[in-house]
Amino acid sequence: MNMAISNFGSLAGESVKEYTLKNNNGVEVKITNYGATITTIMVPDSKGNIENIACGFDTLDGYFSKDYVDNAPYFGSTVGRYCSQIKDAKFSLNGKQYQLVKNCGPNNLHGGAIGFDKRVWNAEPFENNRGSGVKMALKSKDLEEGFPGNVNVEVMFTLTDNNELNIEYLATPDADTPLSLTNHTYFNLNAFHSNVECHLAQVHADKKLACDDTGAATGEIVNIEGAADDMRLPKRIGDAHEGMGDGFENFYVLNNEKGNFIEAAKINCPDSGRTLTVSTTEPSMLLYTGKYTSDALKRENGEQYGKYRGFCCETHRYPNGPNIENSPKSITKAGETFKSTTQFKFNW
Repeated sequence: MNMAISNFGSLAGESVKEYTLKNNNGVEVKITNYGATITTIMVPDSKGNIENIACGFDTLDGYFSKDYVDNAPYFGSTVGRYCSQIKDAKFSLNGKQYQLVKNCGPNNLHGGAIGFDKRVWNAEPFENNRGSGVKMALKSKDLEEGFPGNVNVEVMFTLTDNNELNIEYLATPDADTPLSLTNHTYFNLNAFHSNVECHLAQVHADKKLACDDTGAATGEIVNIEGAADDMRLPKRIGDAHEGMGDGFENFYVLNNEKGNFIEAAKINCPDSGRTLTVSTTEPSMLLYTGKYTSDALKRENGEQYGKYRGFCCETHRYPNGPNIENSPKSITKAGETFKSTTQFKFNW
């Protein structure tokens, strides 16, 4: 295992770094402390070709282009204080109503206008018996984007020689507050030689959360057994798209109320031989196939992004959880610690 640190740019006079983690099998993960963002994931294919499989940019400037800012795809970022949409950008807690920033029509999305994805985190590289990694930390202040309480947040990224990228989240508030953190990496296991409709996807869930016409979860849990988006058996993503008449934006319920570490999904690309296995302690996972991603986006080397050219497996608490009765662990109490682990495991 080894690590390298390089300059990635500067923001408001503050230096931004990129941390490169490498294991002994050719897997390489690059992470910047701007937004605790994964910028690059290099993985071999079945023939030994090592290629990038994650949407991102090689410089900080890429995340500030007009096309990127206007489209706001959150490539690779750490999302918080509460990911996905909160209905009408408000919720009630302990008898008080909180008004959040509206940044997605009438709703609050991914923590607001300046969420964790747009902050410069404090970064500390490390090596331990599991591998090499980097710990990112920040403090979210009381009423930041409208959320109550000061929160100390840590995200630890570790790459192992078992080709596992482990992401561990810890957050401790000094007041009761909604917390739901995730990583927003878009993967393409064919290294962007095609879109992801050729991939085979399997999701271990027979239910999903219903959403209203604004994109906010209603709290209704829908049985999808036998439907086009029932992915319990491996199914070609393009065939599921055809059956649904649209791309994936599905909040799958993982039947994991106790927060055990379970396998949630497995995605395979027959063309490259690469496989991604997603495991998590979270109760739900958004499978998203980039149906809103702009075709104008590409890496500096010309690597083409856009609609259906990347998929996300976003593990988190229920979207709109603060407004859904009995939503599991959507509120973290003062002095308690929010804990979450998600693992992306690569094979080829």
